[in-house]
Amino acid sequence: MDTTYVHGYTAPEARRLGDQADTLAELLHAGTAYPAGSRVLEVGCGVGAQTVHLLARSPHARLTAVDVSAESLAEARARVGPGVEFRQADLFTLDGEYDHLFVCFVLEHLAEPEKALTHLKTLLRPGGTITVVEGDHGSAFFHPRSEHAQAAIGCLVRLQAGAGGDALIGRRLYPLLDAAGFAEVRVEPRTVYADASRPALVTGFTRDTFTAMVEGVGETAVARGLATADGWARGVADLHRTTGPDGTFHYTFFKATGRAS
Repeated sequence: MDTTYVHGYTAPEARRLGDQADTLAELLHAGTAYPAGSRVLEVGCGVGAQTVHLLARSPHARLTAVDVSAESLAEARARVGPGVEFRQADLFTLDGEYDHLFVCFVLEHLAEPEKALTHLKTLLRPGGTITVVEGDHGSAFFHPRSEHAQAAIGCLVRLQAGAGGDALIGRRLYPLLDAAGFAEVRVEPRTVYADASRPALVTGFTRDTFTAMVEGVGETAVARGLATADGWARGVADLHRTTGPDGTFHYTFFKATGRAS
């Protein structure tokens, strides 16, 4: 099984992650702020795109951000600046005790998300909290309707599954956290809807986040026979078509919280 990060560690991908985090900061981070002095661990911080917003909302928390990639951590340090302790570590080797955990767009890339959550629970003090944010590519629908665009999204879902992940994991957050033993599990949808009356979302999400994400795996999808070159080009073009004056785009993220007993 291919276990590489399906989107790749490239400069365009780092920019896409930053665009996504900045565009969706209020949507994803609303309701998340940690008290001064509390020990907060961000698991899988990547290039620090979400770390910036965690720090802005909880400037006096003791924030530690970890990632397995040294290259991503170097970019995160440059992006975030002081105020955060960065560590290189694999999720399954993490230790210590924390008051709060923040896990955003990480479980979708793991072959064993249940095992990951069970381990993360051991890092929380009794009464500590976890916040998990994930997307679900099955929630993407748009106008003008396009079977070619849907097929391109389907290719991304299949590539992520082949890498050991699950691009549809948002719908699974409640059973995953419940099975890991978290108490008071709550999940709520955080929906993005973009049309011409919301140009910032059209640019920041539809074009620069979602369509860019799909477009970025095109070479791999064609090389692996999941799509023809012409079919892929048509699908991406139709996704871009949704950013036009009469286009609309909808996507749902899921934000879950739980508590360690």
